[in-house]
Amino acid sequence: MTSALMTLGTRAMFAAFAQLQVTGQNIANASVDGYSRQSAELATAAGQFTGAGFFGKGVDVATVRRAHDEFLTREAAAATSLAAMDRARHDQLVRLEQVFPTGERGIGYAAGQFLNTIADLASRPQDLPAREVVLARAQELASRFALAGGQLDSLQAGVTQDLKHAVAGVNDLAQRIADVNQQIAKVQGLGHAPNDLLDQRDRLVRELGEFITVSTIPADDGTLGVFIAGGQRLVLGNQAQSLTVTPHAMDPSRAAIGMVEAGGVLPLSADLLTGGSIAGLLRFQNDDLVAARNALGQMATALASRVNAQNALGLDLNGAAGAALFAVGDPRALAASTNGGNATVGVQVHRAAQVRAEEYELRYDGAAWQLTRTDGGTPPGGPYGFSDADLAAGVAIDALGITLQRSGVAAAGDRFLLQPVARAALGMRRALDDPRGIAAASPLTAVAGAANGGTASVGALTMTAPLASADAVQITFGAVVPAAPPATVDGVAYTWTRGATSGSGTWTPGQPLAIGEFALQLNGVPAAGDVFDVAPTAFPATHNGNALALAALRDETLVGRRADGSGGETITDAYAGVMAGVGVRVQGARTAAEISAGVKAAAEELRASRSGVNLDEEAARLIQFQQSYQAAAKVLQVAQQVFDTLLSTAAR
Repeated sequence: MTSALMTLGTRAMFAAFAQLQVTGQNIANASVDGYSRQSAELATAAGQFTGAGFFGKGVDVATVRRAHDEFLTREAAAATSLAAMDRARHDQLVRLEQVFPTGERGIGYAAGQFLNTIADLASRPQDLPAREVVLARAQELASRFALAGGQLDSLQAGVTQDLKHAVAGVNDLAQRIADVNQQIAKVQGLGHAPNDLLDQRDRLVRELGEFITVSTIPADDGTLGVFIAGGQRLVLGNQAQSLTVTPHAMDPSRAAIGMVEAGGVLPLSADLLTGGSIAGLLRFQNDDLVAARNALGQMATALASRVNAQNALGLDLNGAAGAALFAVGDPRALAASTNGGNATVGVQVHRAAQVRAEEYELRYDGAAWQLTRTDGGTPPGGPYGFSDADLAAGVAIDALGITLQRSGVAAAGDRFLLQPVARAALGMRRALDDPRGIAAASPLTAVAGAANGGTASVGALTMTAPLASADAVQITFGAVVPAAPPATVDGVAYTWTRGATSGSGTWTPGQPLAIGEFALQLNGVPAAGDVFDVAPTAFPATHNGNALALAALRDETLVGRRADGSGGETITDAYAGVMAGVGVRVQGARTAAEISAGVKAAAEELRASRSGVNLDEEAARLIQFQQSYQAAAKVLQVAQQVFDTLLSTAAR
């Protein structure tokens, strides 16, 4: 009888001691990240039958269970991945914003200063110091474009390095998860959950989610399978795969993620990496950085081409056509590393003012070629398909010329990345060193006839093409031509002669009068019989016609015009647009990062409310279990007294 009572007390003491031990463990780990609250689960011991009925045999400690909610754990991990992705992209965009400064440090200001010095040159075209200033401003402008291009390359190098650090972290965590899987599998058959190991594995999976989004599937042996990128195995049982950073298949200057397998490296599509810092870095690299580089290159290409073209229309101090003032980086056509053929493709910019800030992909299916934009869109007027013969002869699309080189043969599935302007800014430099080479003079000069009776005077003469003939042009105005509806301004008939060539037309006041390679702007209205003579410039050293045309580029929409010549932006407006575009991206990324951080905090708080340790509750339980222990000890004390009494009675 006393042994049964002592057994009851002993078991009660053991149960209370187990509860005290688990509670102490909870209190000790209350501040440990990822620790799940544990509780000792008790079970009533089976009763023993006697003639007087069933008598209880006390209590057993069934197991130690952790407070864990699989759904909340997955939700917290997913929120962590999303927040890490948004934070990584926002951090990079903040750095990108610094490439496009405002005020006097910006490219727009430097472009304005360069064109302003040309306006100053127009007042003294023969002045060499004024020409030196123009070249100095041209050098500063080219340097700012090149500096911005170099900074974008530095950002790319930083992204690649960050990706390598992140991949190293993924590989380390994957191996640690595999090791913990093995430890869990070893003790799985004992019938009790290894709570601390399970917490450790959950914490490792959550840390892995900081780098890359994962999905998990538990196995019967207690291990956890970890998968990424739409189902690619990263951890299975005690085996872990490794990731690596590889050059992008289309552009080796960019980075891509691949999985190391026995047969080589399996590329992982960036579209399938939907969370974690790796996804944020890849999105910045493939979207934001590409857009910024192309926008910068578009400005550099348009400005350099237009300045060079206008300078070529004038005469320098030596009486020769103006030389190129700027040079930019060449367009590129990059063959994919996966191409099976050896064909090569060339790309050229035909109309710089209309070139788009885009990249294109040219794909061969074995029979025909297809051209698309890399953002998934279709070029204006597309979709475009070509035969080998078409492409070999050269095609002109979207202000570009694309040519399949005669040497080499393409294989089905071959791809080419076309970058018309991506490297233009990085390669921009001042190409003219001789100040005498600035073509300030126009090759033609317009003069009103001395006997003219109308109010018309020469406003400006602009060259629209290189001088084709040294013969003078004489323009004679005739009668007024009534405007035909819906026009409301009457025109003036005119005839012109140039050597043995002649022509006629109707001039509308306020509009330039275009003949051959020049356009003549008149102020006022000519009378019948008025004459204007256009002849080669006699003294180029003192003429400023082309300098005025160069200065007028400040207000010309020379960036991003449509194919019909409408639309477009000035160089300063284009730079302001790029700054605004980057600013919008930064603001959007900041908002997304703040929202996802809030979602992460809420998900983690919800998980912690289910699994975390509340010290107030543990303190209350500590008192409760202490009282249970003391009560069990009292049972043992009573059993001992009963036993002693029985012994003394038997001795008598």
